Amino acid sequence: MVSILLVDDHPMLRQGVAQLIEMEDGLTVVGEAGSGEQALLRAEELNPDMILLDLNMRDMDGIATLVALRERGVSACIMIFTVSDEHDDVVAALRAGADGYLLKDTEPEELLRSIVLASKGQPVYSPQLASVLASGVRDTRPDCGEMLARLTGREKQILRHISTGETNKTIARELNITEATVKVHVKNTLRKLALRSRVEAAVWVVENRLFE
Repeated sequence: MVSILLVDDHPMLRQGVAQLIEMEDGLTVVGEAGSGEQALLRAEELNPDMILLDLNMRDMDGIATLVALRERGVSACIMIFTVSDEHDDVVAALRAGADGYLLKDTEPEELLRSIVLASKGQPVYSPQLASVLASGVRDTRPDCGEMLARLTGREKQILRHISTGETNKTIARELNITEATVKVHVKNTLRKLALRSRVEAAVWVVENRLFE
């Protein structure tokens, strides 16, 4: 069962999304927060598997909340769920460590599918944001060859699998290693490449056609 914390300052939206999520087997909403400050407390209290986080909140906005969550060591999958498709917001979320970025006009069935995929470790973002994500990664990454040279052979394998959206479980099976080992390799790979999330890694690989 994947536990989810909803963070949004609109109670009716939280209620609607919670009802939708509870209709999907394997997903459950364990808590809600109406502000960034509440999100920090609830995340520590509940230790959810995933956090669905709005950007445009009063006082402490979504980016500040995301940064604070990561600084506190929150390792949950954090999905931005917002109305904003602005370039600066998307790039800021990516750099702050978001694991996905979905727009609130996403169809209910697609939202559930995206949440399920994200819970399995697959990078997820609204298709219309692909060009924005790519430009954000391209603008901040040094030479590709220099970056790849930082990785071991195994880490390059992991990066290739991440770029195709495979889950940790699938990668573990294909490489005949444990899922825990995959998680360690993913963490080390992202650190060496100065990338904050699997989404950023996947977009960077595809944009630069590294494994074609």
